[in-house]
Amino acid sequence: MKYIISCVLLILSHTLVAQTDSNSVVVHKDPRIDMLEKKQIQINELTTRDARRYVQGFRILVISTNDRNKATTAKTKIYQEFPELKAYLQWQSPYMKLKVGDFKSREEAEPYLSAIQRYFPSGVYIIRDVIEVNPDKSGSL
Repeated sequence: MKYIISCVLLILSHTLVAQTDSNSVVVHKDPRIDMLEKKQIQINELTTRDARRYVQGFRILVISTNDRNKATTAKTKIYQEFPELKAYLQWQSPYMKLKVGDFKSREEAEPYLSAIQRYFPSGVYIIRDVIEVNPDKSGSL
């Protein structure tokens, strides 16, 4: 893509005229170059949006069971007790796994781990996972 833009800029630059009268330089730039720059910024924004949305982080594994009803009940209980956490119900044959939260660090997840263990006394762990990050909150565009 950079090669194409470079070629276009080279073609358009033949219209640039430089004059050196009394130690001054006047450059006449084609306005289409500015339009190309704006278009490239839009393309870059669209193509990198998904890459900025997912990063390595941590989630809490609440339950891993082959009973779908247990997993659904656990998800409902998490939403009732921890409405601020997002729950992810995932099928990994032969188990349904319920993971909660989008934590950037293990330290962020530990207070929730203790609270969740009150409702689910066994099999609750902090695990590494790819988490969703809201670009607006993280400070990048």
